[in-house]
Amino acid sequence: MTIQLGQIAPDFEQDSTHGPIRFHEWLGSGWGLFFSHPKNFTPVCTTELGEVARLRPEWDRRGVKPIGLSVDPVEAHHRWEADIAETQSATLDFPMIADPDMRVATLYGMIHPESDPTVTVRSVFVIDPAKKVRLILTYPSSTGRNFAEIIRAIDSLQLTDAQSIATPVNWEPGDAVVISPKLSDEEARRKFPQGFRTLKPYLRLVDMQ
Repeated sequence: MTIQLGQIAPDFEQDSTHGPIRFHEWLGSGWGLFFSHPKNFTPVCTTELGEVARLRPEWDRRGVKPIGLSVDPVEAHHRWEADIAETQSATLDFPMIADPDMRVATLYGMIHPESDPTVTVRSVFVIDPAKKVRLILTYPSSTGRNFAEIIRAIDSLQLTDAQSIATPVNWEPGDAVVISPKLSDEEARRKFPQGFRTLKPYLRLVDMQ
């Protein structure tokens, strides 16, 4: 199955380290970060899970619930948690879905047969409060994810959902943003009384601070 931006994230019910999870019910009314790992007890995945746990204050600040997946059973997930705590000095406080039959991985297109038909690639899905998929990232198994970039993208999504703006290249929170071309100059002046800079009629920058 191919997941595309804007579609409703497929629902499922599956066992996890926090017990059985019905995905949409677990997401509730907030944002979700759903990410997969090729296999338990692998080096890159161990560092990633430790980082997601360390970033708990950042997820909470943005109303984001992280949840992982691996094609191993729950018992193996629990054993892996001990290794993560020992090597990464971080305690997993979010659920890890057990997917030994690859049912969820197949549902979300996480199995890439030409890469490896037995494990998932490093998939990332950011899901909004309406259960819509808003961001998709896919990494090869050899490349660990940059969670700072994932947080930056979530910041952009949450900011642009609330305003008629977009974020330009290399944007970081606090930087100038782009005014939507759908707004006329008159509408933009009403919406952004602090003023804006017009580089081209279609390229107007405004400071949000």
